[in-house]
Amino acid sequence: MGAWDRFVFSFFNADIAMQALPLVAKGFVVTVQLALAVIVAGTLGGLVLAMLRSFGVRPLNWLIIAFADVMRALPPLVVIILLFFALPYTGVSLGAFMATWLALTLVLCAFAEEIFWAGILAVPRGQWEAARSTGLSRLQTLAHVVLPQAVRMTVPPLTNRVIATTKGTALGSVVALSEILNQSSSAASLAGNATPLTVGAAAYLLLFLPVVILGRWVETRYAWRK
Repeated sequence: MGAWDRFVFSFFNADIAMQALPLVAKGFVVTVQLALAVIVAGTLGGLVLAMLRSFGVRPLNWLIIAFADVMRALPPLVVIILLFFALPYTGVSLGAFMATWLALTLVLCAFAEEIFWAGILAVPRGQWEAARSTGLSRLQTLAHVVLPQAVRMTVPPLTNRVIATTKGTALGSVVALSEILNQSSSAASLAGNATPLTVGAAAYLLLFLPVVILGRWVETRYAWRK
């Protein structure tokens, strides 16, 4: 068997790929569920924190800034490990899915808060003053005047951050979460062949390549107008 034949046998074995497909498919479903949960919770959490920060309550702002700085500085893998392995010592135990979801959500929330905050700051101060002069409250001004403009400006950077964070679902394999990487690695170990990892890579492409293409379109569609 030549080098090319060995390569094909090790990474593109059709029989082993078909055997691994059901396991990888189960991991695909878990990855999709986790990614959607992280996107929704992380984005909404970041938006809420940015809105709270806009009210200018200093002690609260300090807490939000500290949270954002810490979570942006910590690698997501470290956060997952701390939540899964360290929390039980405090009497709180999280499953693999919950620990991974919470870690990635906190990370995305921190980045989203900074992105939304930058968008809020980018709205001219005159917009606030004009809206308040019509009798709108600060909350109404924020919701009906400032946020629609701010959110539009933050779509491209937020899309990139969402994509980067959701790809971190693969980190859940460290705590035995049955997502794509974990399932394909298990299948590769059982088969004694790396083909299931190739199937897993194809599953990631199937899941995230359309998201990346969508992100590129969003960047173009909502690009900053100069």
